[in-house]
Amino acid sequence: MAAIELYRRSSIGNSLTSTLDYMVSSGKLPPELAIQVLLQFDESMKKAMKSKVNSKISIKGHLHTYRFCDDIWTFILTGGTFKSEEISETIGKVKIVACDSKLQQSDEEKA
Repeated sequence: MAAIELYRRSSIGNSLTSTLDYMVSSGKLPPELAIQVLLQFDESMKKAMKSKVNSKISIKGHLHTYRFCDDIWTFILTGGTFKSEEISETIGKVKIVACDSKLQQSDEEKA
């Protein structure tokens, strides 16, 4: 199973996708290579999040909407307050996407 495409809708993922689309449409990059770049991006983001991010936060807010589809949870919070040891920040509307870490395992990790 390939890495789940959670990070493609982030700012950096959107920028990468737009750039790859431009390069494919202008004939500078074959579509197959663009797909391989996106797959590598998914895998790299998964590894970076696992090894580089170790902060813990608490989140409070009003749960506006929640969904569970294909083993992925999506939460929409209004008035979300994020607190860590160093900082507290309130944001008007927040979308949180979460999945079981077992879904993120690649074929190599399972073997």
